[in-house]
Amino acid sequence: MTDHDTFIERMGLAAENDGLSRIAGRLFGALILHSEPCSLDDLAEQLGVSKASVSTEARRLVERGVAERIGKSGDRRDYYCLTSDFFAQIIRFRLSRWATLHRLAREMQATHADAEPQLVRDRFAYIDHFNAFVLARVEEALRDWDEHEREEVVAPERQGGARRQRNVTPRQDGKRHAKERLG
Repeated sequence: MTDHDTFIERMGLAAENDGLSRIAGRLFGALILHSEPCSLDDLAEQLGVSKASVSTEARRLVERGVAERIGKSGDRRDYYCLTSDFFAQIIRFRLSRWATLHRLAREMQATHADAEPQLVRDRFAYIDHFNAFVLARVEEALRDWDEHEREEVVAPERQGGARRQRNVTPRQDGKRHAKERLG
């Protein structure tokens, strides 16, 4: 087993631990390691799974903003690559799931608090307080990251240095570069 194979398999196991399928994690790992967009056929062969399985999991990664589907002129196949901001998208997805749990706890606290024993009310209060604290900081960190990325794109131009290749948002940049790679 090569280092790449080991990495891909470990990504699959990590995905399972995070509630995703092992194939989704392995697909994510494979996409990290590819510098060019890959067809479903190539990915299925590399991962040793069916094209249908790869297609299903690729769609899930696309829905989460982690990967994108790209067409190639004159080729009917779909190609996939990671978005340029794939890791921030993973965090945003997890944050949305966490925010949902926070809302559920707040609803329970608001509608049934009086009927619950004090210990249960204290647990809901703790969940509410902790989540509000952490969610606010993670959201702030993501905003700071987005601003940092915008500054990284503009800063070299302001300093009279070599222009960076991109002058669009990271997400748009990923799409533009992927299209350029495919011609």
